[in-house]
Amino acid sequence: MRWRRYGIWLGGLVMAMGPMPAWAAPQPEPSSAASSAEALPRRAVQTVAPRIHERLTARELGLVINTSDPYSVAVGEFYREARRLTNAQVLRVELPRRADLTLEEFEALQERIKVFFGPEIQALALAWVEPFAVGCNSITGALALGYDAALCSKSCEPSRPSRYFNSATVRPHSDLQLRPSMLLAAKDVAMAEAMIRRGVASDHTLSLHGAPDVHAHYLITKDKARSVRAPLFPAPGRIAGFGVEVHVEQAEVLEGAERLLLYETGKVRVDKLDTLQWVPGGLADHLTSFGGRLDGKYGQMSALEWIASGATGSYGTVSEPCSHPQKFPHPQIVLLHYVQGATLIEAYWKSVAWPQQGLFIGEPLAAPFPLR
Repeated sequence: MRWRRYGIWLGGLVMAMGPMPAWAAPQPEPSSAASSAEALPRRAVQTVAPRIHERLTARELGLVINTSDPYSVAVGEFYREARRLTNAQVLRVELPRRADLTLEEFEALQERIKVFFGPEIQALALAWVEPFAVGCNSITGALALGYDAALCSKSCEPSRPSRYFNSATVRPHSDLQLRPSMLLAAKDVAMAEAMIRRGVASDHTLSLHGAPDVHAHYLITKDKARSVRAPLFPAPGRIAGFGVEVHVEQAEVLEGAERLLLYETGKVRVDKLDTLQWVPGGLADHLTSFGGRLDGKYGQMSALEWIASGATGSYGTVSEPCSHPQKFPHPQIVLLHYVQGATLIEAYWKSVAWPQQGLFIGEPLAAPFPLR
């Protein structure tokens, strides 16, 4: 899809075209994680995002509850009431309570979703922690883009590009024939309910006249392969008109940050999370191979730890992605969409060019910034 539209970058307004940026297009497979990092531009590239004037609403969100899972039933009902969803927006299914669905189980779920939800439903909230994968695909990636069996024999190769990446649309199902989804995942029901409360409480709370700034922290660690996004980090400084201060630091850990909106880093495990003071609606992720494995199977920190620390949304991959930055949230794009008033699910989903292996978790409708 190509169209001319006004765009926004971290310094102001420019004109932009619709095609996918060159960095997001498929690239030759690197011989190693280190070589992939070396292949990136060494200076930050100014990234343009489209101007948005609308966002996803509660009326356009579908909720799926697994009746075989007490966590799912409790969290799903809590979310339905919190966002005032109608009965027609809630699909109840029976799924196994394990990390991975078989292809047959996934296809049955996919068909139920297709039949139940009408064309007005643009995105989905999945009220569970497990299942989070279908083979090497994340469940959120497979539901939106379709299951990719071939990827599982070559998970380090480029995966299907998302037409939703950095797009202007607020109706992905109507315009692009895909529904982005997000797990309402936390370590337990109480933490999930707290996350949902944060999402609801965040609505329209930031960028208000006279309000103190919030902070976006981007860390460049000594782990070169996992710091592959560093050339894509925005320039440090205050984003005029949005009340956001951007910090780009060479550091292994962030400690004691206040009014924290966004935290991106690259490490197997992130320390000092208990010292962070999040604003409602905060986002965080750490680039590593298995952050989306919510069962901790491979010994790496899962995205659930960010939610436990007070973040409202996070992201991680469920199978070995290698160091393609396209498989992780683009540091500038997620922030650009969010500060313009996009919901959490829109900002996060639009920031990942190749989301097939990536798992999105959090409260989808959190929208701390007003529409511009």
